[in-house]
Amino acid sequence: QVQLVESGGGLAQPGGSLTLSCAASGFTFYAFAMSWARRAPGKGIECVSGINVGSVTYYADSVKDRFTISRDNARNSVFLEMNNLKPDDTALYYCTQNYDCSGARGQGTQVTVSS
Repeated sequence: QVQLVESGGGLAQPGGSLTLSCAASGFTFYAFAMSWARRAPGKGIECVSGINVGSVTYYADSVKDRFTISRDNARNSVFLEMNNLKPDDTALYYCTQNYDCSGARGQGTQVTVSS
């Protein structure tokens, strides 16, 4: 059974930083591309970043040059380092399977950016 458990969300000030973590289990992690998606209040799901099995990465324009995705296959984990946070980054962030956020996802971790 696929299980994805996110952590690391919280409250940050504009310009601040947070790092999200996702612990994966129930599937062959190293063989899967992984990604992060988010849902802001009143909006649809946005796929913000992906990383494939060769560690090639993808970023949405909204987070490019501010967010960094990485993976640790030995720990079955994927991370999202978020810098220079903006109020528009406020959302529920999900860890997802597949490069384009199309696979299974976790319950999410809330990120709120506010002064």
